[in-house]
Amino acid sequence: MPDDDREPQAGAMRVAGPQLGRVVSVRGSQATIGFCHHDVGALRATVGRFLVIRSGPAVLIGVVTEVTRMTHSLVHEPDVIATARLDLMGEIAADGGGRRRFRRGIDRYPTIGDPVALIGHDELCIVYDIGRDTIEIGELQQDPSIRARIDVDDMLSKHFAVLGTTGVGKSSGVALILQQTLARRPDLRVFLLDVHNEYGRCFPDHAQVLNPRNLKLPFWLFNFEEIVDVFFGARPGVEEETAILAEVIPIAKVNYLQYRGGERPALKRLDPRSAGFTAETPVPYRLADLIGLIDERMGRLENRTSRMVYHKLIGRIEAVANDPRYAFMFENANVGGDTMAEVISTLFRLPANGRPMTIMQLAGFPAEVVDSLVSVLCRLAFDFGLWSDGAEPLLFVCEEAHRYASADRSIGFGPTRKALSRIAKEGRKYGVYLALVSQRPAELDATILSQCSTLFAMRMGNDRDQALLRAAVPDAAANLLGFVPSLGTREVLAFGEGVALPTRMRFGEVPAHLLPRSEAAGPARLDVASRRDVGFVASVLERWRAATTAGNVRLEEFQPAADEAAALAGNHGLDPDRFKILKKPLAPSPGPAAPVARTPLGSTTWPR
Repeated sequence: MPDDDREPQAGAMRVAGPQLGRVVSVRGSQATIGFCHHDVGALRATVGRFLVIRSGPAVLIGVVTEVTRMTHSLVHEPDVIATARLDLMGEIAADGGGRRRFRRGIDRYPTIGDPVALIGHDELCIVYDIGRDTIEIGELQQDPSIRARIDVDDMLSKHFAVLGTTGVGKSSGVALILQQTLARRPDLRVFLLDVHNEYGRCFPDHAQVLNPRNLKLPFWLFNFEEIVDVFFGARPGVEEETAILAEVIPIAKVNYLQYRGGERPALKRLDPRSAGFTAETPVPYRLADLIGLIDERMGRLENRTSRMVYHKLIGRIEAVANDPRYAFMFENANVGGDTMAEVISTLFRLPANGRPMTIMQLAGFPAEVVDSLVSVLCRLAFDFGLWSDGAEPLLFVCEEAHRYASADRSIGFGPTRKALSRIAKEGRKYGVYLALVSQRPAELDATILSQCSTLFAMRMGNDRDQALLRAAVPDAAANLLGFVPSLGTREVLAFGEGVALPTRMRFGEVPAHLLPRSEAAGPARLDVASRRDVGFVASVLERWRAATTAGNVRLEEFQPAADEAAALAGNHGLDPDRFKILKKPLAPSPGPAAPVARTPLGSTTWPR
C-alpha cells in the first residue's frame, strides 16, 4: 500500500500515534482495517483495543473485535498481511466553541483508504471527560493512567446491574460503587438487601444495619398475599382458609378503629365496606381480634368438618405468632398502635442523621418468610416514592436478584417479582432507583434486567448467562462480550448510559477493613491440634436452641440429673461415666447467675 502524502483537509484533525493501517471496507457500523508490512506497531492492535480513524473533520472511535491473518492478498492491496474488524462507537469533533468533544454515534462514515492508528492518551481523556457529576471506580484497561469514570446521574436514574460469577470481585465492586455514589450524592438514600450478611463492615460510618434482633416490621404492613405466605409457611394457601382471612381482616381493621374511638366493638359494629377498608389497606389491627373473629364464626357452625377449617387456620396463625423467629413481626401484636411513620423513617433513613444507608441483613430471618419480607420492603419503597412525589430519592440494591425475580415464573414468590418489576419499570418517575446484583443473570427475569441501562459485566463462563447479556447490550457493543469468560479478578466490561463507551476497566482497590465479608463465616481453617471439646459443641447447641425458644429455658435443663443418669445407665447397661460429659461447663458466663438477656424485640440472647 503506498504511503499517503496527501495533506488533510482544512479543519481536519491529525491522528496521534503511529499509523497502523487503512480502511479497506465499511459495512453498517463496522469497518475492516488492513494492516501492512511496513505499519509500525500493527501487532499491538489486538482485540479490545480502541483505534481512531481520521475521516474529514472528525476522528472516529472504534474497538477491535476480531483480528485475522490474511492467507491471500486482497485485490489491489498486495501489502496487506492481516485485517481487523472494528465496531464504530462514536466520534470526536469540534463543538461550536472549537473545543473537541466526544459524542456517541457516527455522523460521517469512514471511506476506503482513511488512515487508522491506536488511540492516544489525549483522545482517551476526551472520550472519558463525561462531565463533573461523575464517580471514579477504577482505571481503564487500555491506559491505567486514566481513571474510569461513571456518570452517576445516568447510572442511577436509569437503573444499573452488576453481573458476575462468584469470586471475581463482584461484592467489592458493588461496595466501591456505593461508597463513591454516597460521597457524590449526599441527598441519596440507599437500601441494600444483604443476603449473606457481608456488607455490614463496608459502611461503618454511613449505614444502619437491620436484622431480626432490631427490626420492627408489624405484621399488618404485609398485604393479603404476603401475610398468607407468612401464615402458610411459603406454601400455597388452602382456598377455604384464605377466603376466611379475606373476610375477617377488614373487619379486624374496623374493630381496631372502634377501639381507638373508645367504643366497644360488641356494642356497635361498622360494616367494613362502609369504612372503606380492604385486606390491602395498610392500617393497624390486632392479632387477637383476628383470631377472635375466626373463632366466633367457628362457633356458629354445626358441621364438624367445616369447623375444622377454622380450627386449622387459628392453629396456623398462633403457631407463627408464637414462634420467636417471627418476633420482628408479631411483637406487640395484641397491643396495636399505628407505627407506620416510625417504620418508614427507620427503613429509609428519614431523616438520615449522618447515616443515609440501610443494610437489611437477611441471613438471620426464617427462610419461609424471606420472600414475603423482600416483597414488603420493595413495595414500601415504591409506594413511599409514589405518594411523596419522589421528594426523597432512594436507591434499592437487590443482592442475589435472581432469587427474588426468577426468569422461571413457576418458582419464587409472585408478589416479590411484581414489586421489583414495578420499581424497574416505573420507579425512576418517583425517585426510586434499582440496582441488581446477580451471579446467574440467565435465571433473572429478562424484563426486569432490560430496564437496567448501565451494565457492569464481570467474568462469566456460563453460555446462558452470556447469551442473556448479548440480548441486553446494544448491537455495536455485543461483540465485546466475547471477552467476558477471560476477564480477570476485578476486571469488568461496562456498557450503557453511565459510561462514555463500552469499556473494559478494572475496579479500584477497596481497603481491607472495608471489604465485604460474611459475618457468618468463621476462620478459613481450624487448628487441628486444638480439638474442639464437647463444651464447645454444647455452647453452639445452646445458641442454636435459643434462636427458636421464647422462654428462659437453659440447655442444661434438658440434661439428666445424676440419679437419672445412673438409673438410665443401669437399665440399659450403659457406662455411668458417659453422662459426665454432659456436665462439662459451658463457656464462662459474665456473672455468677449468667442472666438471660432479652433484646427489645423479645427474642432470647444467651450470654457468650
